[in-house]
Amino acid sequence: MFFSLAINPVVFSIGSLPVHWYGLILGLGALAGLFLAIQEGKRFNIPQEFFMDMLLLGVPSAIIGARIYFVAFKWDDYKDNWLDIFKVWNGGIAIYGALIGAIICGIIYFRYKGYPFWRIVDICAPGLLAGQMIGRWGNFINQEAYGGVVEESFLRDKLHLPDFIVNQMYIGDAFHHPTFLYESLWSLLGILLLMVLRRQKFVRAGEIFLGYFIWYSIGRFFIEALRTDSLGFNGSSGLASFIDGLWSPMKWLGFEQGYLDPAYGNVRISQLLALLIIVAAIILIIVRRVSGQPKDHYSDPIISTKSAAADAVVPESAVNTPQKAPQPARPVPDPSEDKETKE
Repeated sequence: MFFSLAINPVVFSIGSLPVHWYGLILGLGALAGLFLAIQEGKRFNIPQEFFMDMLLLGVPSAIIGARIYFVAFKWDDYKDNWLDIFKVWNGGIAIYGALIGAIICGIIYFRYKGYPFWRIVDICAPGLLAGQMIGRWGNFINQEAYGGVVEESFLRDKLHLPDFIVNQMYIGDAFHHPTFLYESLWSLLGILLLMVLRRQKFVRAGEIFLGYFIWYSIGRFFIEALRTDSLGFNGSSGLASFIDGLWSPMKWLGFEQGYLDPAYGNVRISQLLALLIIVAAIILIIVRRVSGQPKDHYSDPIISTKSAAADAVVPESAVNTPQKAPQPARPVPDPSEDKETKE
């Protein structure tokens, strides 16, 4: 027997305040990303306090950006229920919106600390994937961001998934694609890839971060079409056909696109955005290489302009400390004089 929600989304309650799995999982993802950034930061002698402060500022910025992005595209669902906008524990946050919020925060924070933007985001890139990899399990608990209908045998016999995942994917009256799991595994592969790439001597500043966008967006493009809750818009038939054509290799693997409500349109926003990001990131890498803009390699030292300026200033104590005047040399007695005195 299956239930509409096989796992209780509430872990425990403190009085009348429920603590949701969704929030705890997002927090765990943020801590995992912080850990990876701190460990890599040690290689460049960046204090861990820098990354801890970055997390305290970046997480709220990411959540705000993610929620604004999601609500903006589903305004009709929220315009008469303003309080629901703040109920992020029920899901409904968009990763691309989170990235926008975090990047804006990062630009301001890095400049304040005197660190170059591209060097720090390179360090943080694997951590971003780690946060997304773990955070997708919050969607699993909430039974959201799932894919189209599949047979139970597909989940058990072809994917060999454990019972707790299969049961949770029974939503409504059918089993569904565990798209959260597909994206989580894709992120895990991305972490390993970026960790290998950043040890290569040819990698320039900013290219790990741009590589993160390319990798994530490739996976998101193909996985997004499996989902049934995509944000969409009404685009031209040519654009819709072009995107469907790029996605067609998935059909050769036995996958079918999830249902897209015609009321939202015929083009999935995340798919189109993923394509634009891939193209933009590749072009940016090429242009920066040709122009010679990224002079630093990933492995080069990272120095804060603020700390460098502070080190260049002579301490006041050294300026104000009076210098002792040199003492005159004491005369050496003449032995002959001493002999005459005794005589």
